[in-house]
Amino acid sequence: MKITKLLLYKVPPRWLFLKIETDEGISGWGEPVVEGRAETVKAAVNELSDYIIGRNPNDIEDIWQTLYRGGFYRGGPILMSAISGIEQALWDIKGKYYNIPVYEMLGGKARQKIKVYSWIGGDRPAEVAAAAKEKQEQGFQAIKMNASEEMNYIDSFSKVEAVIERVASIREALGKDFGIGVDFHGRIHKTMAKTLVKELEPYRPMFIEEPVLPENNEALREIAQHTTCPIATGERMYTRWGFKQLLQDGYVDIIQPDLSHTGGILEGKKIAAMAEAYDVSVAPHCPLGPMTLASSVHLDASTPNFIIQEQSLGIHYNQGMDILDYIHNPEVFAYEDGYVNIPDQPGLGIEINEEKVKQAAEAGHDWKNPIWRHEDGSIAEW
Repeated sequence: MKITKLLLYKVPPRWLFLKIETDEGISGWGEPVVEGRAETVKAAVNELSDYIIGRNPNDIEDIWQTLYRGGFYRGGPILMSAISGIEQALWDIKGKYYNIPVYEMLGGKARQKIKVYSWIGGDRPAEVAAAAKEKQEQGFQAIKMNASEEMNYIDSFSKVEAVIERVASIREALGKDFGIGVDFHGRIHKTMAKTLVKELEPYRPMFIEEPVLPENNEALREIAQHTTCPIATGERMYTRWGFKQLLQDGYVDIIQPDLSHTGGILEGKKIAAMAEAYDVSVAPHCPLGPMTLASSVHLDASTPNFIIQEQSLGIHYNQGMDILDYIHNPEVFAYEDGYVNIPDQPGLGIEINEEKVKQAAEAGHDWKNPIWRHEDGSIAEW
């Protein structure tokens, strides 16, 4: 079996889909994208295609090593996202070739179902208690929300109080056992993060996510001294080498590799195994489309230290099109009591509606994350 063609589709709301075709009529789908940089990743995939046309798609490890080590300059969001989407599609092909789900090739099931959480509140969170209650009534046992709007290096305590009031309103409305993930989104700098984690502690968040930007991970040591709340990070970190120092330092409780950014499914599995050795759990990041979610679920199914899965159905970014709009078998992502079943179909287990993808690609998108500014006009973290 040989790879014959790579086809790319930039589709709403902000995604890039990849189809890899073979000379035996088996094709696989992946999702190589950086949110807001879809065209750049598309160019990277096209550039990498010269290395894989004519290759046997079953040689996933060797192809990955070729794409990664074949360049003198390695890593980073663009190249690793391009490699990630290619790698996902290769696993989809391999599973279809051998007529088994991907998780079976990763060691088989370590659990029987996958716990998921839902997003609420948007980029500028508001009315979160009512939104969380709605999710609870839908069966979810946990939600995640952005903690705050933009926040300066040192900012007013009223902004801190606003965060606390929102989280407190959810805890009061939904009870002590409902999971509340509070995403700092890298918006909050070390000084304010120390204050926030201390003030949030009485409300027992499920985790505090990206309390600082990953380039400032050394600050996690000081932040961890101000809270017992679980600290999560990793969505903007790439490959096992990117996670190595984080795990060695020992100040993170949950890692969140994104399988469309960090290097793909097998790289995610290797990162998860590293984390297991440090008694750290895994909750893959996934505010993306159906291929990334399916890839994550297969990793989750076979990973002992998996804890909970992000999924983007109904997330505020998904304007116009959503995960289920691009697949023929939406029942594969049917959530019940806060869980989703493990796919049992070959490969990734999702049937892509290619005609819908082609139609959507005609419209395309030019999604960019917003540019935020502080009151003095300086750039704020989004």
